[in-house]
Amino acid sequence: QVQLVESGGGLVEAGGSLRLSCAASGRTFSTYTMGWFRQAPGKDREFVASISWSGRSMDYADSVKGRFTISRDTSKNTVYLQMNSLKLEDTAVYYCAARRGGYSDYGEPDRYNYWGQGTQVTVSS
Repeated sequence: QVQLVESGGGLVEAGGSLRLSCAASGRTFSTYTMGWFRQAPGKDREFVASISWSGRSMDYADSVKGRFTISRDTSKNTVYLQMNSLKLEDTAVYYCAARRGGYSDYGEPDRYNYWGQGTQVTVSS
């Protein structure tokens, strides 16, 4: 069993930055693919970024490429999402997710086994 706890959300002006953290419990964190998803009011949950268990593979939604960076620190059982140049449309609840197995279909929420409770990110004009 893996428990995920997100932190770092908040209110930020457009153009600003935030760093989200996701702390994972469990000794097998280093073997999990990790992902960040987000859900805005009235919209489906969407993929934001993912990182393979080794950290060698990272992928991003087109909408955040060049602005967001995902990373992981295995020694701290933590995955991060650095968000720069934030836009109004980045406003959403951000969720951390973990999955066993390989890296394929990294953008599909249904492939993830564990989810955090979410953290709100609000970008204001």
